Amino acid sequence: MELGIVSTLIAGLLLGIKHSFEPDHVIAVSIIASKSKSLFRSLLAGVCWGLGHSFVLLMVGLLAIVLKFQIPPKIESGFEIAVGIMLVYLGGSSLFAMNRRSGYLSLDKVNNMIYAKSIAIGGIHGLAGSAALTILVLSTVDDAAVGALYILVFGAGTIIGMACFTTALALPIVLGRTRLNIGKALEFTTALVSLCFGGYYLYCHV
Repeated sequence: MELGIVSTLIAGLLLGIKHSFEPDHVIAVSIIASKSKSLFRSLLAGVCWGLGHSFVLLMVGLLAIVLKFQIPPKIESGFEIAVGIMLVYLGGSSLFAMNRRSGYLSLDKVNNMIYAKSIAIGGIHGLAGSAALTILVLSTVDDAAVGALYILVFGAGTIIGMACFTTALALPIVLGRTRLNIGKALEFTTALVSLCFGGYYLYCHV
């Protein structure tokens, strides 16, 4: 493999890690991770987000590389609006669930729903951010196989970054749950931030 291709793939991995820490990504996944009671569940939620994100990026990226397809600005703007709506929904529904003890417990017990939500959230973020990524890929590589490999490496970076973040987020919850009600405080904070940031995100893209 040529040195130029290797350097491009390394850059893709690092950019993927950096990409996972964008504010809208972090805020959305924080709500899911704050409901987890173990480091493993939080890590898995981050991995599921990365898988959903990577799958969508791969599909859109392959279309862009093979068919020279680019997302029209209006559709791209629509995806960004969807992210804002999702953030508002996640924040509002989480706050509502906290006022209903039974709803809060059901979210915590049904782990499959948490993971499914993480995958769906990652997929929506993948759609919203796919245009910038595909432009970057098309500007650096000409070969479809290399382009697909770049997207896979980029996706691996997002999985690594988000898994590290969700694990770090759950650490104080797991270590401090016997002394302080850190879990509920963190869930309330992330929900409120998601609601406010989602509203601001919508304001910026509508």
